[in-house]
Amino acid sequence: AATKLASAEKLMYFCTDQLGLEQDFEQKQMPEGKLLVDGFLLCIDVSRGMNRNFDEQLKFVSNLYNQVAKTKKPVVVVLTKCDEGVERYIRDAHTFALSKKNLQVVETSARSNVNIDLAFSTLVQLIDKSRGKAKIIPYFEALKQQSQQIAAAKDKYEWLVGRIVKNHNETWSNVSRKMQNSPEYQDYVYLEGTQKAKKLFLQHVHRLKQEHIERRRKMYLAMLPQAFEALIPDLDEIDHLSCMKVEKLLETKADFLKWFVVLEETPWDATSHVDNMENERIPFDLMETQPAKQLYEAHLEKLRNERKRAEMRRSFKENLETSPFITPGKPWEEARSFIMNEDFYMWLEESIYMDIYSKHQKQIIEKAKEEFQELLLEYSELFYELELDAKPSKEKMGVIQEVLGEEQRFKALQKLQAERDALILKHIHFVYHPTKETCPSCPLCVDSKIEHLISSRFIRPSERNQKNLLADPNVDRLNLVILGKDGLARELANEIRALCTNDDKYVIEGKMYELSLRPIEGNVRLPVNSFQTPTFQPHGCLCLYNSKESLSYVVESIEKSRESTIGRRDNHLVHLPLTLILVNKRGDTSGETLHSLIQQGQQIASKLQCVFLDPASAGIGYGRNINEKQIGQVLKGLLDSKRNLNLVSSTSSIKELADVDLRIVMCLMCGDPFNADDILLPILQSQTYRPSPCGSSSSV
Repeated sequence: AATKLASAEKLMYFCTDQLGLEQDFEQKQMPEGKLLVDGFLLCIDVSRGMNRNFDEQLKFVSNLYNQVAKTKKPVVVVLTKCDEGVERYIRDAHTFALSKKNLQVVETSARSNVNIDLAFSTLVQLIDKSRGKAKIIPYFEALKQQSQQIAAAKDKYEWLVGRIVKNHNETWSNVSRKMQNSPEYQDYVYLEGTQKAKKLFLQHVHRLKQEHIERRRKMYLAMLPQAFEALIPDLDEIDHLSCMKVEKLLETKADFLKWFVVLEETPWDATSHVDNMENERIPFDLMETQPAKQLYEAHLEKLRNERKRAEMRRSFKENLETSPFITPGKPWEEARSFIMNEDFYMWLEESIYMDIYSKHQKQIIEKAKEEFQELLLEYSELFYELELDAKPSKEKMGVIQEVLGEEQRFKALQKLQAERDALILKHIHFVYHPTKETCPSCPLCVDSKIEHLISSRFIRPSERNQKNLLADPNVDRLNLVILGKDGLARELANEIRALCTNDDKYVIEGKMYELSLRPIEGNVRLPVNSFQTPTFQPHGCLCLYNSKESLSYVVESIEKSRESTIGRRDNHLVHLPLTLILVNKRGDTSGETLHSLIQQGQQIASKLQCVFLDPASAGIGYGRNINEKQIGQVLKGLLDSKRNLNLVSSTSSIKELADVDLRIVMCLMCGDPFNADDILLPILQSQTYRPSPCGSSSSV
């Protein structure tokens, strides 16, 4: 039956977003008049209201219930605002419900969205008995469950935001459109509303921006010490200045704009410079922050410490130079107590002092040795009466040491007795066997200087050839001619290249050599088939044959090549190392033919005075004419021949010694500052000056 309800101009609410924002939603008023009603929710406000008496409210509700009860419709008592509920009011409301036919009571809070659905579902169950009975949960227990549900939904929503939003410049409208179909977004908005979802998004974006700013700040602060080092490295320039004056000084430096950028707006972290990733220069207003000032103070302190450490080094060196206790050869352990003080230990590690002391010792030892050498020269008469073998007896050494013992230059090497005795023996050896090698001033010996002077003024042909040999970048290069007919030379060249590395390198006796091959199969008198070219100087020739015809071709080619170089200065092809190899014909198993070819090859090898290798059996792999072992044997023999050839050519230029026309005896003391160039210059500048044919390095 229809029930008459009076609800004049009451708005209908459909979601929590409408609360306080009624004007933003479609406004729908409750209908007035007879409605079809299936049940009632009887609401009791259990909060402490202003100017409101709860007992009077309860009396009003009781009268209202009496009217509702006449409809015979199910009724559920709903306690509202339980989040601010008064315990006595809640207890009295439960007592009221018990007194009215044990009405079911649901404790709710619309603000916290606690048990709102439960109130309606409880009423629906009373209306439709076929539905399962809803379990009524007290407010505080429901609030706890609600909080857990919201917390879980919040975690999922924050995870979603973190996955989608990576840039602090993202907007809510753009991101919410991306998330609207995600269950994590929908669940959280259902529980907490759009405004709270937006608030969490804004918090995330703010956190991203702060992290971005912090990364930029750390980058700038890391660059700041480098900027100080580049712009203000001089302590005297900044030691007396305040921070403000230092900033002005920085602006005057030529490279200021290389390190800093002056922004029109400040602070820098509130400007677009934050997102300018291409400009890594330091915002100049960063200098006004405390971390930047601390870095400047650290830079200033570093410069002061460096100056102090430099002063300590200088003071320590002065101590070493002036201290009478520091003598040549004295160990650091003995000297430390005489020269070290507390200030030294405060500023530098002991290892630094030890390094300075070691260098100082090296200097004073060298000086002491030079002075001792002068002493030996002054006492030359001590060494005149020695035997010719220049080996003084113990008695003679004792006499020498006794005579020199009173000299301070002798005592200076007291800690280095072994080296002092060695200097004496070296001096004796020089007196009786004076050479450049035994000269005490070596390598500053006058003889060495003169030889170097003459050789630098004119390079002899033999020396030029030797220098070219030593400076030749092809010293580790092997140039091999492969001579054969009917494709034999090309086939073997390809097989050898297959054994090389990608850059034509071949390993012989554990060393890498660059291998250059020149296969020849035609007339050697033609330039295209010549053994030698302007860019190819052969070191050996590998001759291949597999028939009488190919053997004849090899012999004719060798003879033609030798004939072409007769009478020429560079006739080294006459002595070019040769290796003759018989290559089996594939599939030829005739022993008689093979034996005949071997005999002929041995005869030709004896005639040409070259090496003959036994016939090659099929190598490992398809198409091999010669196996890898034989190739290595050939190349090793070629390398040995090349070495012997170089040795002969380096000594063959010295044949006969010619008499010199004029001998000049120069008396100069080794080690004197007088320059030998002043004496030799008039001779060396003469137009008739030429090297001596005798090959001596000190004759012209």
